[in-house]
Amino acid sequence: MKVYDRISYTESPAIAEALAGAQIAITNKTPISRATIDKCPDLKCIAVLATGYNVVDYNYAKEKGIPVLNVPTYGTQIVGQYAVGLLLEICSHYQHHSDTVKAGKWQNNIDWCYWDFPMIELYGKTAGIIGLGRIGQSTAKILKAMDMRLLAYDTFQSEAGKALAEYVELDKLFAESDVIFLHCPLFPPTEGIINKANIANMKDGVIIINNSRGQLVVEQDLADALNSGKVYAAGLDVVSTEPIKPDNPLLKAKNCIITPHISWAAQAARQRIMDITVDNVKAFIAGNPVNVVNK
Repeated sequence: MKVYDRISYTESPAIAEALAGAQIAITNKTPISRATIDKCPDLKCIAVLATGYNVVDYNYAKEKGIPVLNVPTYGTQIVGQYAVGLLLEICSHYQHHSDTVKAGKWQNNIDWCYWDFPMIELYGKTAGIIGLGRIGQSTAKILKAMDMRLLAYDTFQSEAGKALAEYVELDKLFAESDVIFLHCPLFPPTEGIINKANIANMKDGVIIINNSRGQLVVEQDLADALNSGKVYAAGLDVVSTEPIKPDNPLLKAKNCIITPHISWAAQAARQRIMDITVDNVKAFIAGNPVNVVNK
């Protein structure tokens, strides 16, 4: 077994060199492209330490008879929890007010309380969830407990989803949602789904939450909408290029929370990643691969 740390987050000859002679590759953010696969004739299986698997050219891997395995359920609850946490911070500004109290503002205040931003009550408001799979449903369960109206858009409609939300067309979701959550995978039809045209169809003052994939958002369009006030606020745990680039327009946009892709990072979730990946590899070796994304 060979272990490498931080080979490359972009296409590089070093990736194929590291995989030379390997039959099983275990990767997370390091891409495995068609070119890399061609340079690694011994490769028999690719295991991704994540739910998303777009770092692998999985269609080409299928052509070569190489199963690509993922970890579909490790972060379902924590990612849903994190998404709602971003929304709650936007609505109530917990950290800001805690900081002002510690800085002495409350003890020196002439009134018994104060708030520096509008407080938003979510009861009765409409949440739109784009992608009502496992994580979308996890978020939906929390929102439903808060008595929000739930709309969802998904190309695959499930009975479990219908029990939580009303499936609607995308235009209706954009037009009626007070809050929009992105829980869809990154595929060509979803890339840039939050763009200038779709934002124009949203309610004034909409809130957008994205802890799925940064490329779902056209970042300049979102920054412009935040700065104009069309979008009231955004809570983001992902951006198009990670680590974030210093010229990313969202860094200077109004009312934009950005965290460093940590929705998944609870210790319990990370342990599940390792346990399920080990099980995936064992099942492949035994001749019965599971969690294959490119059957």
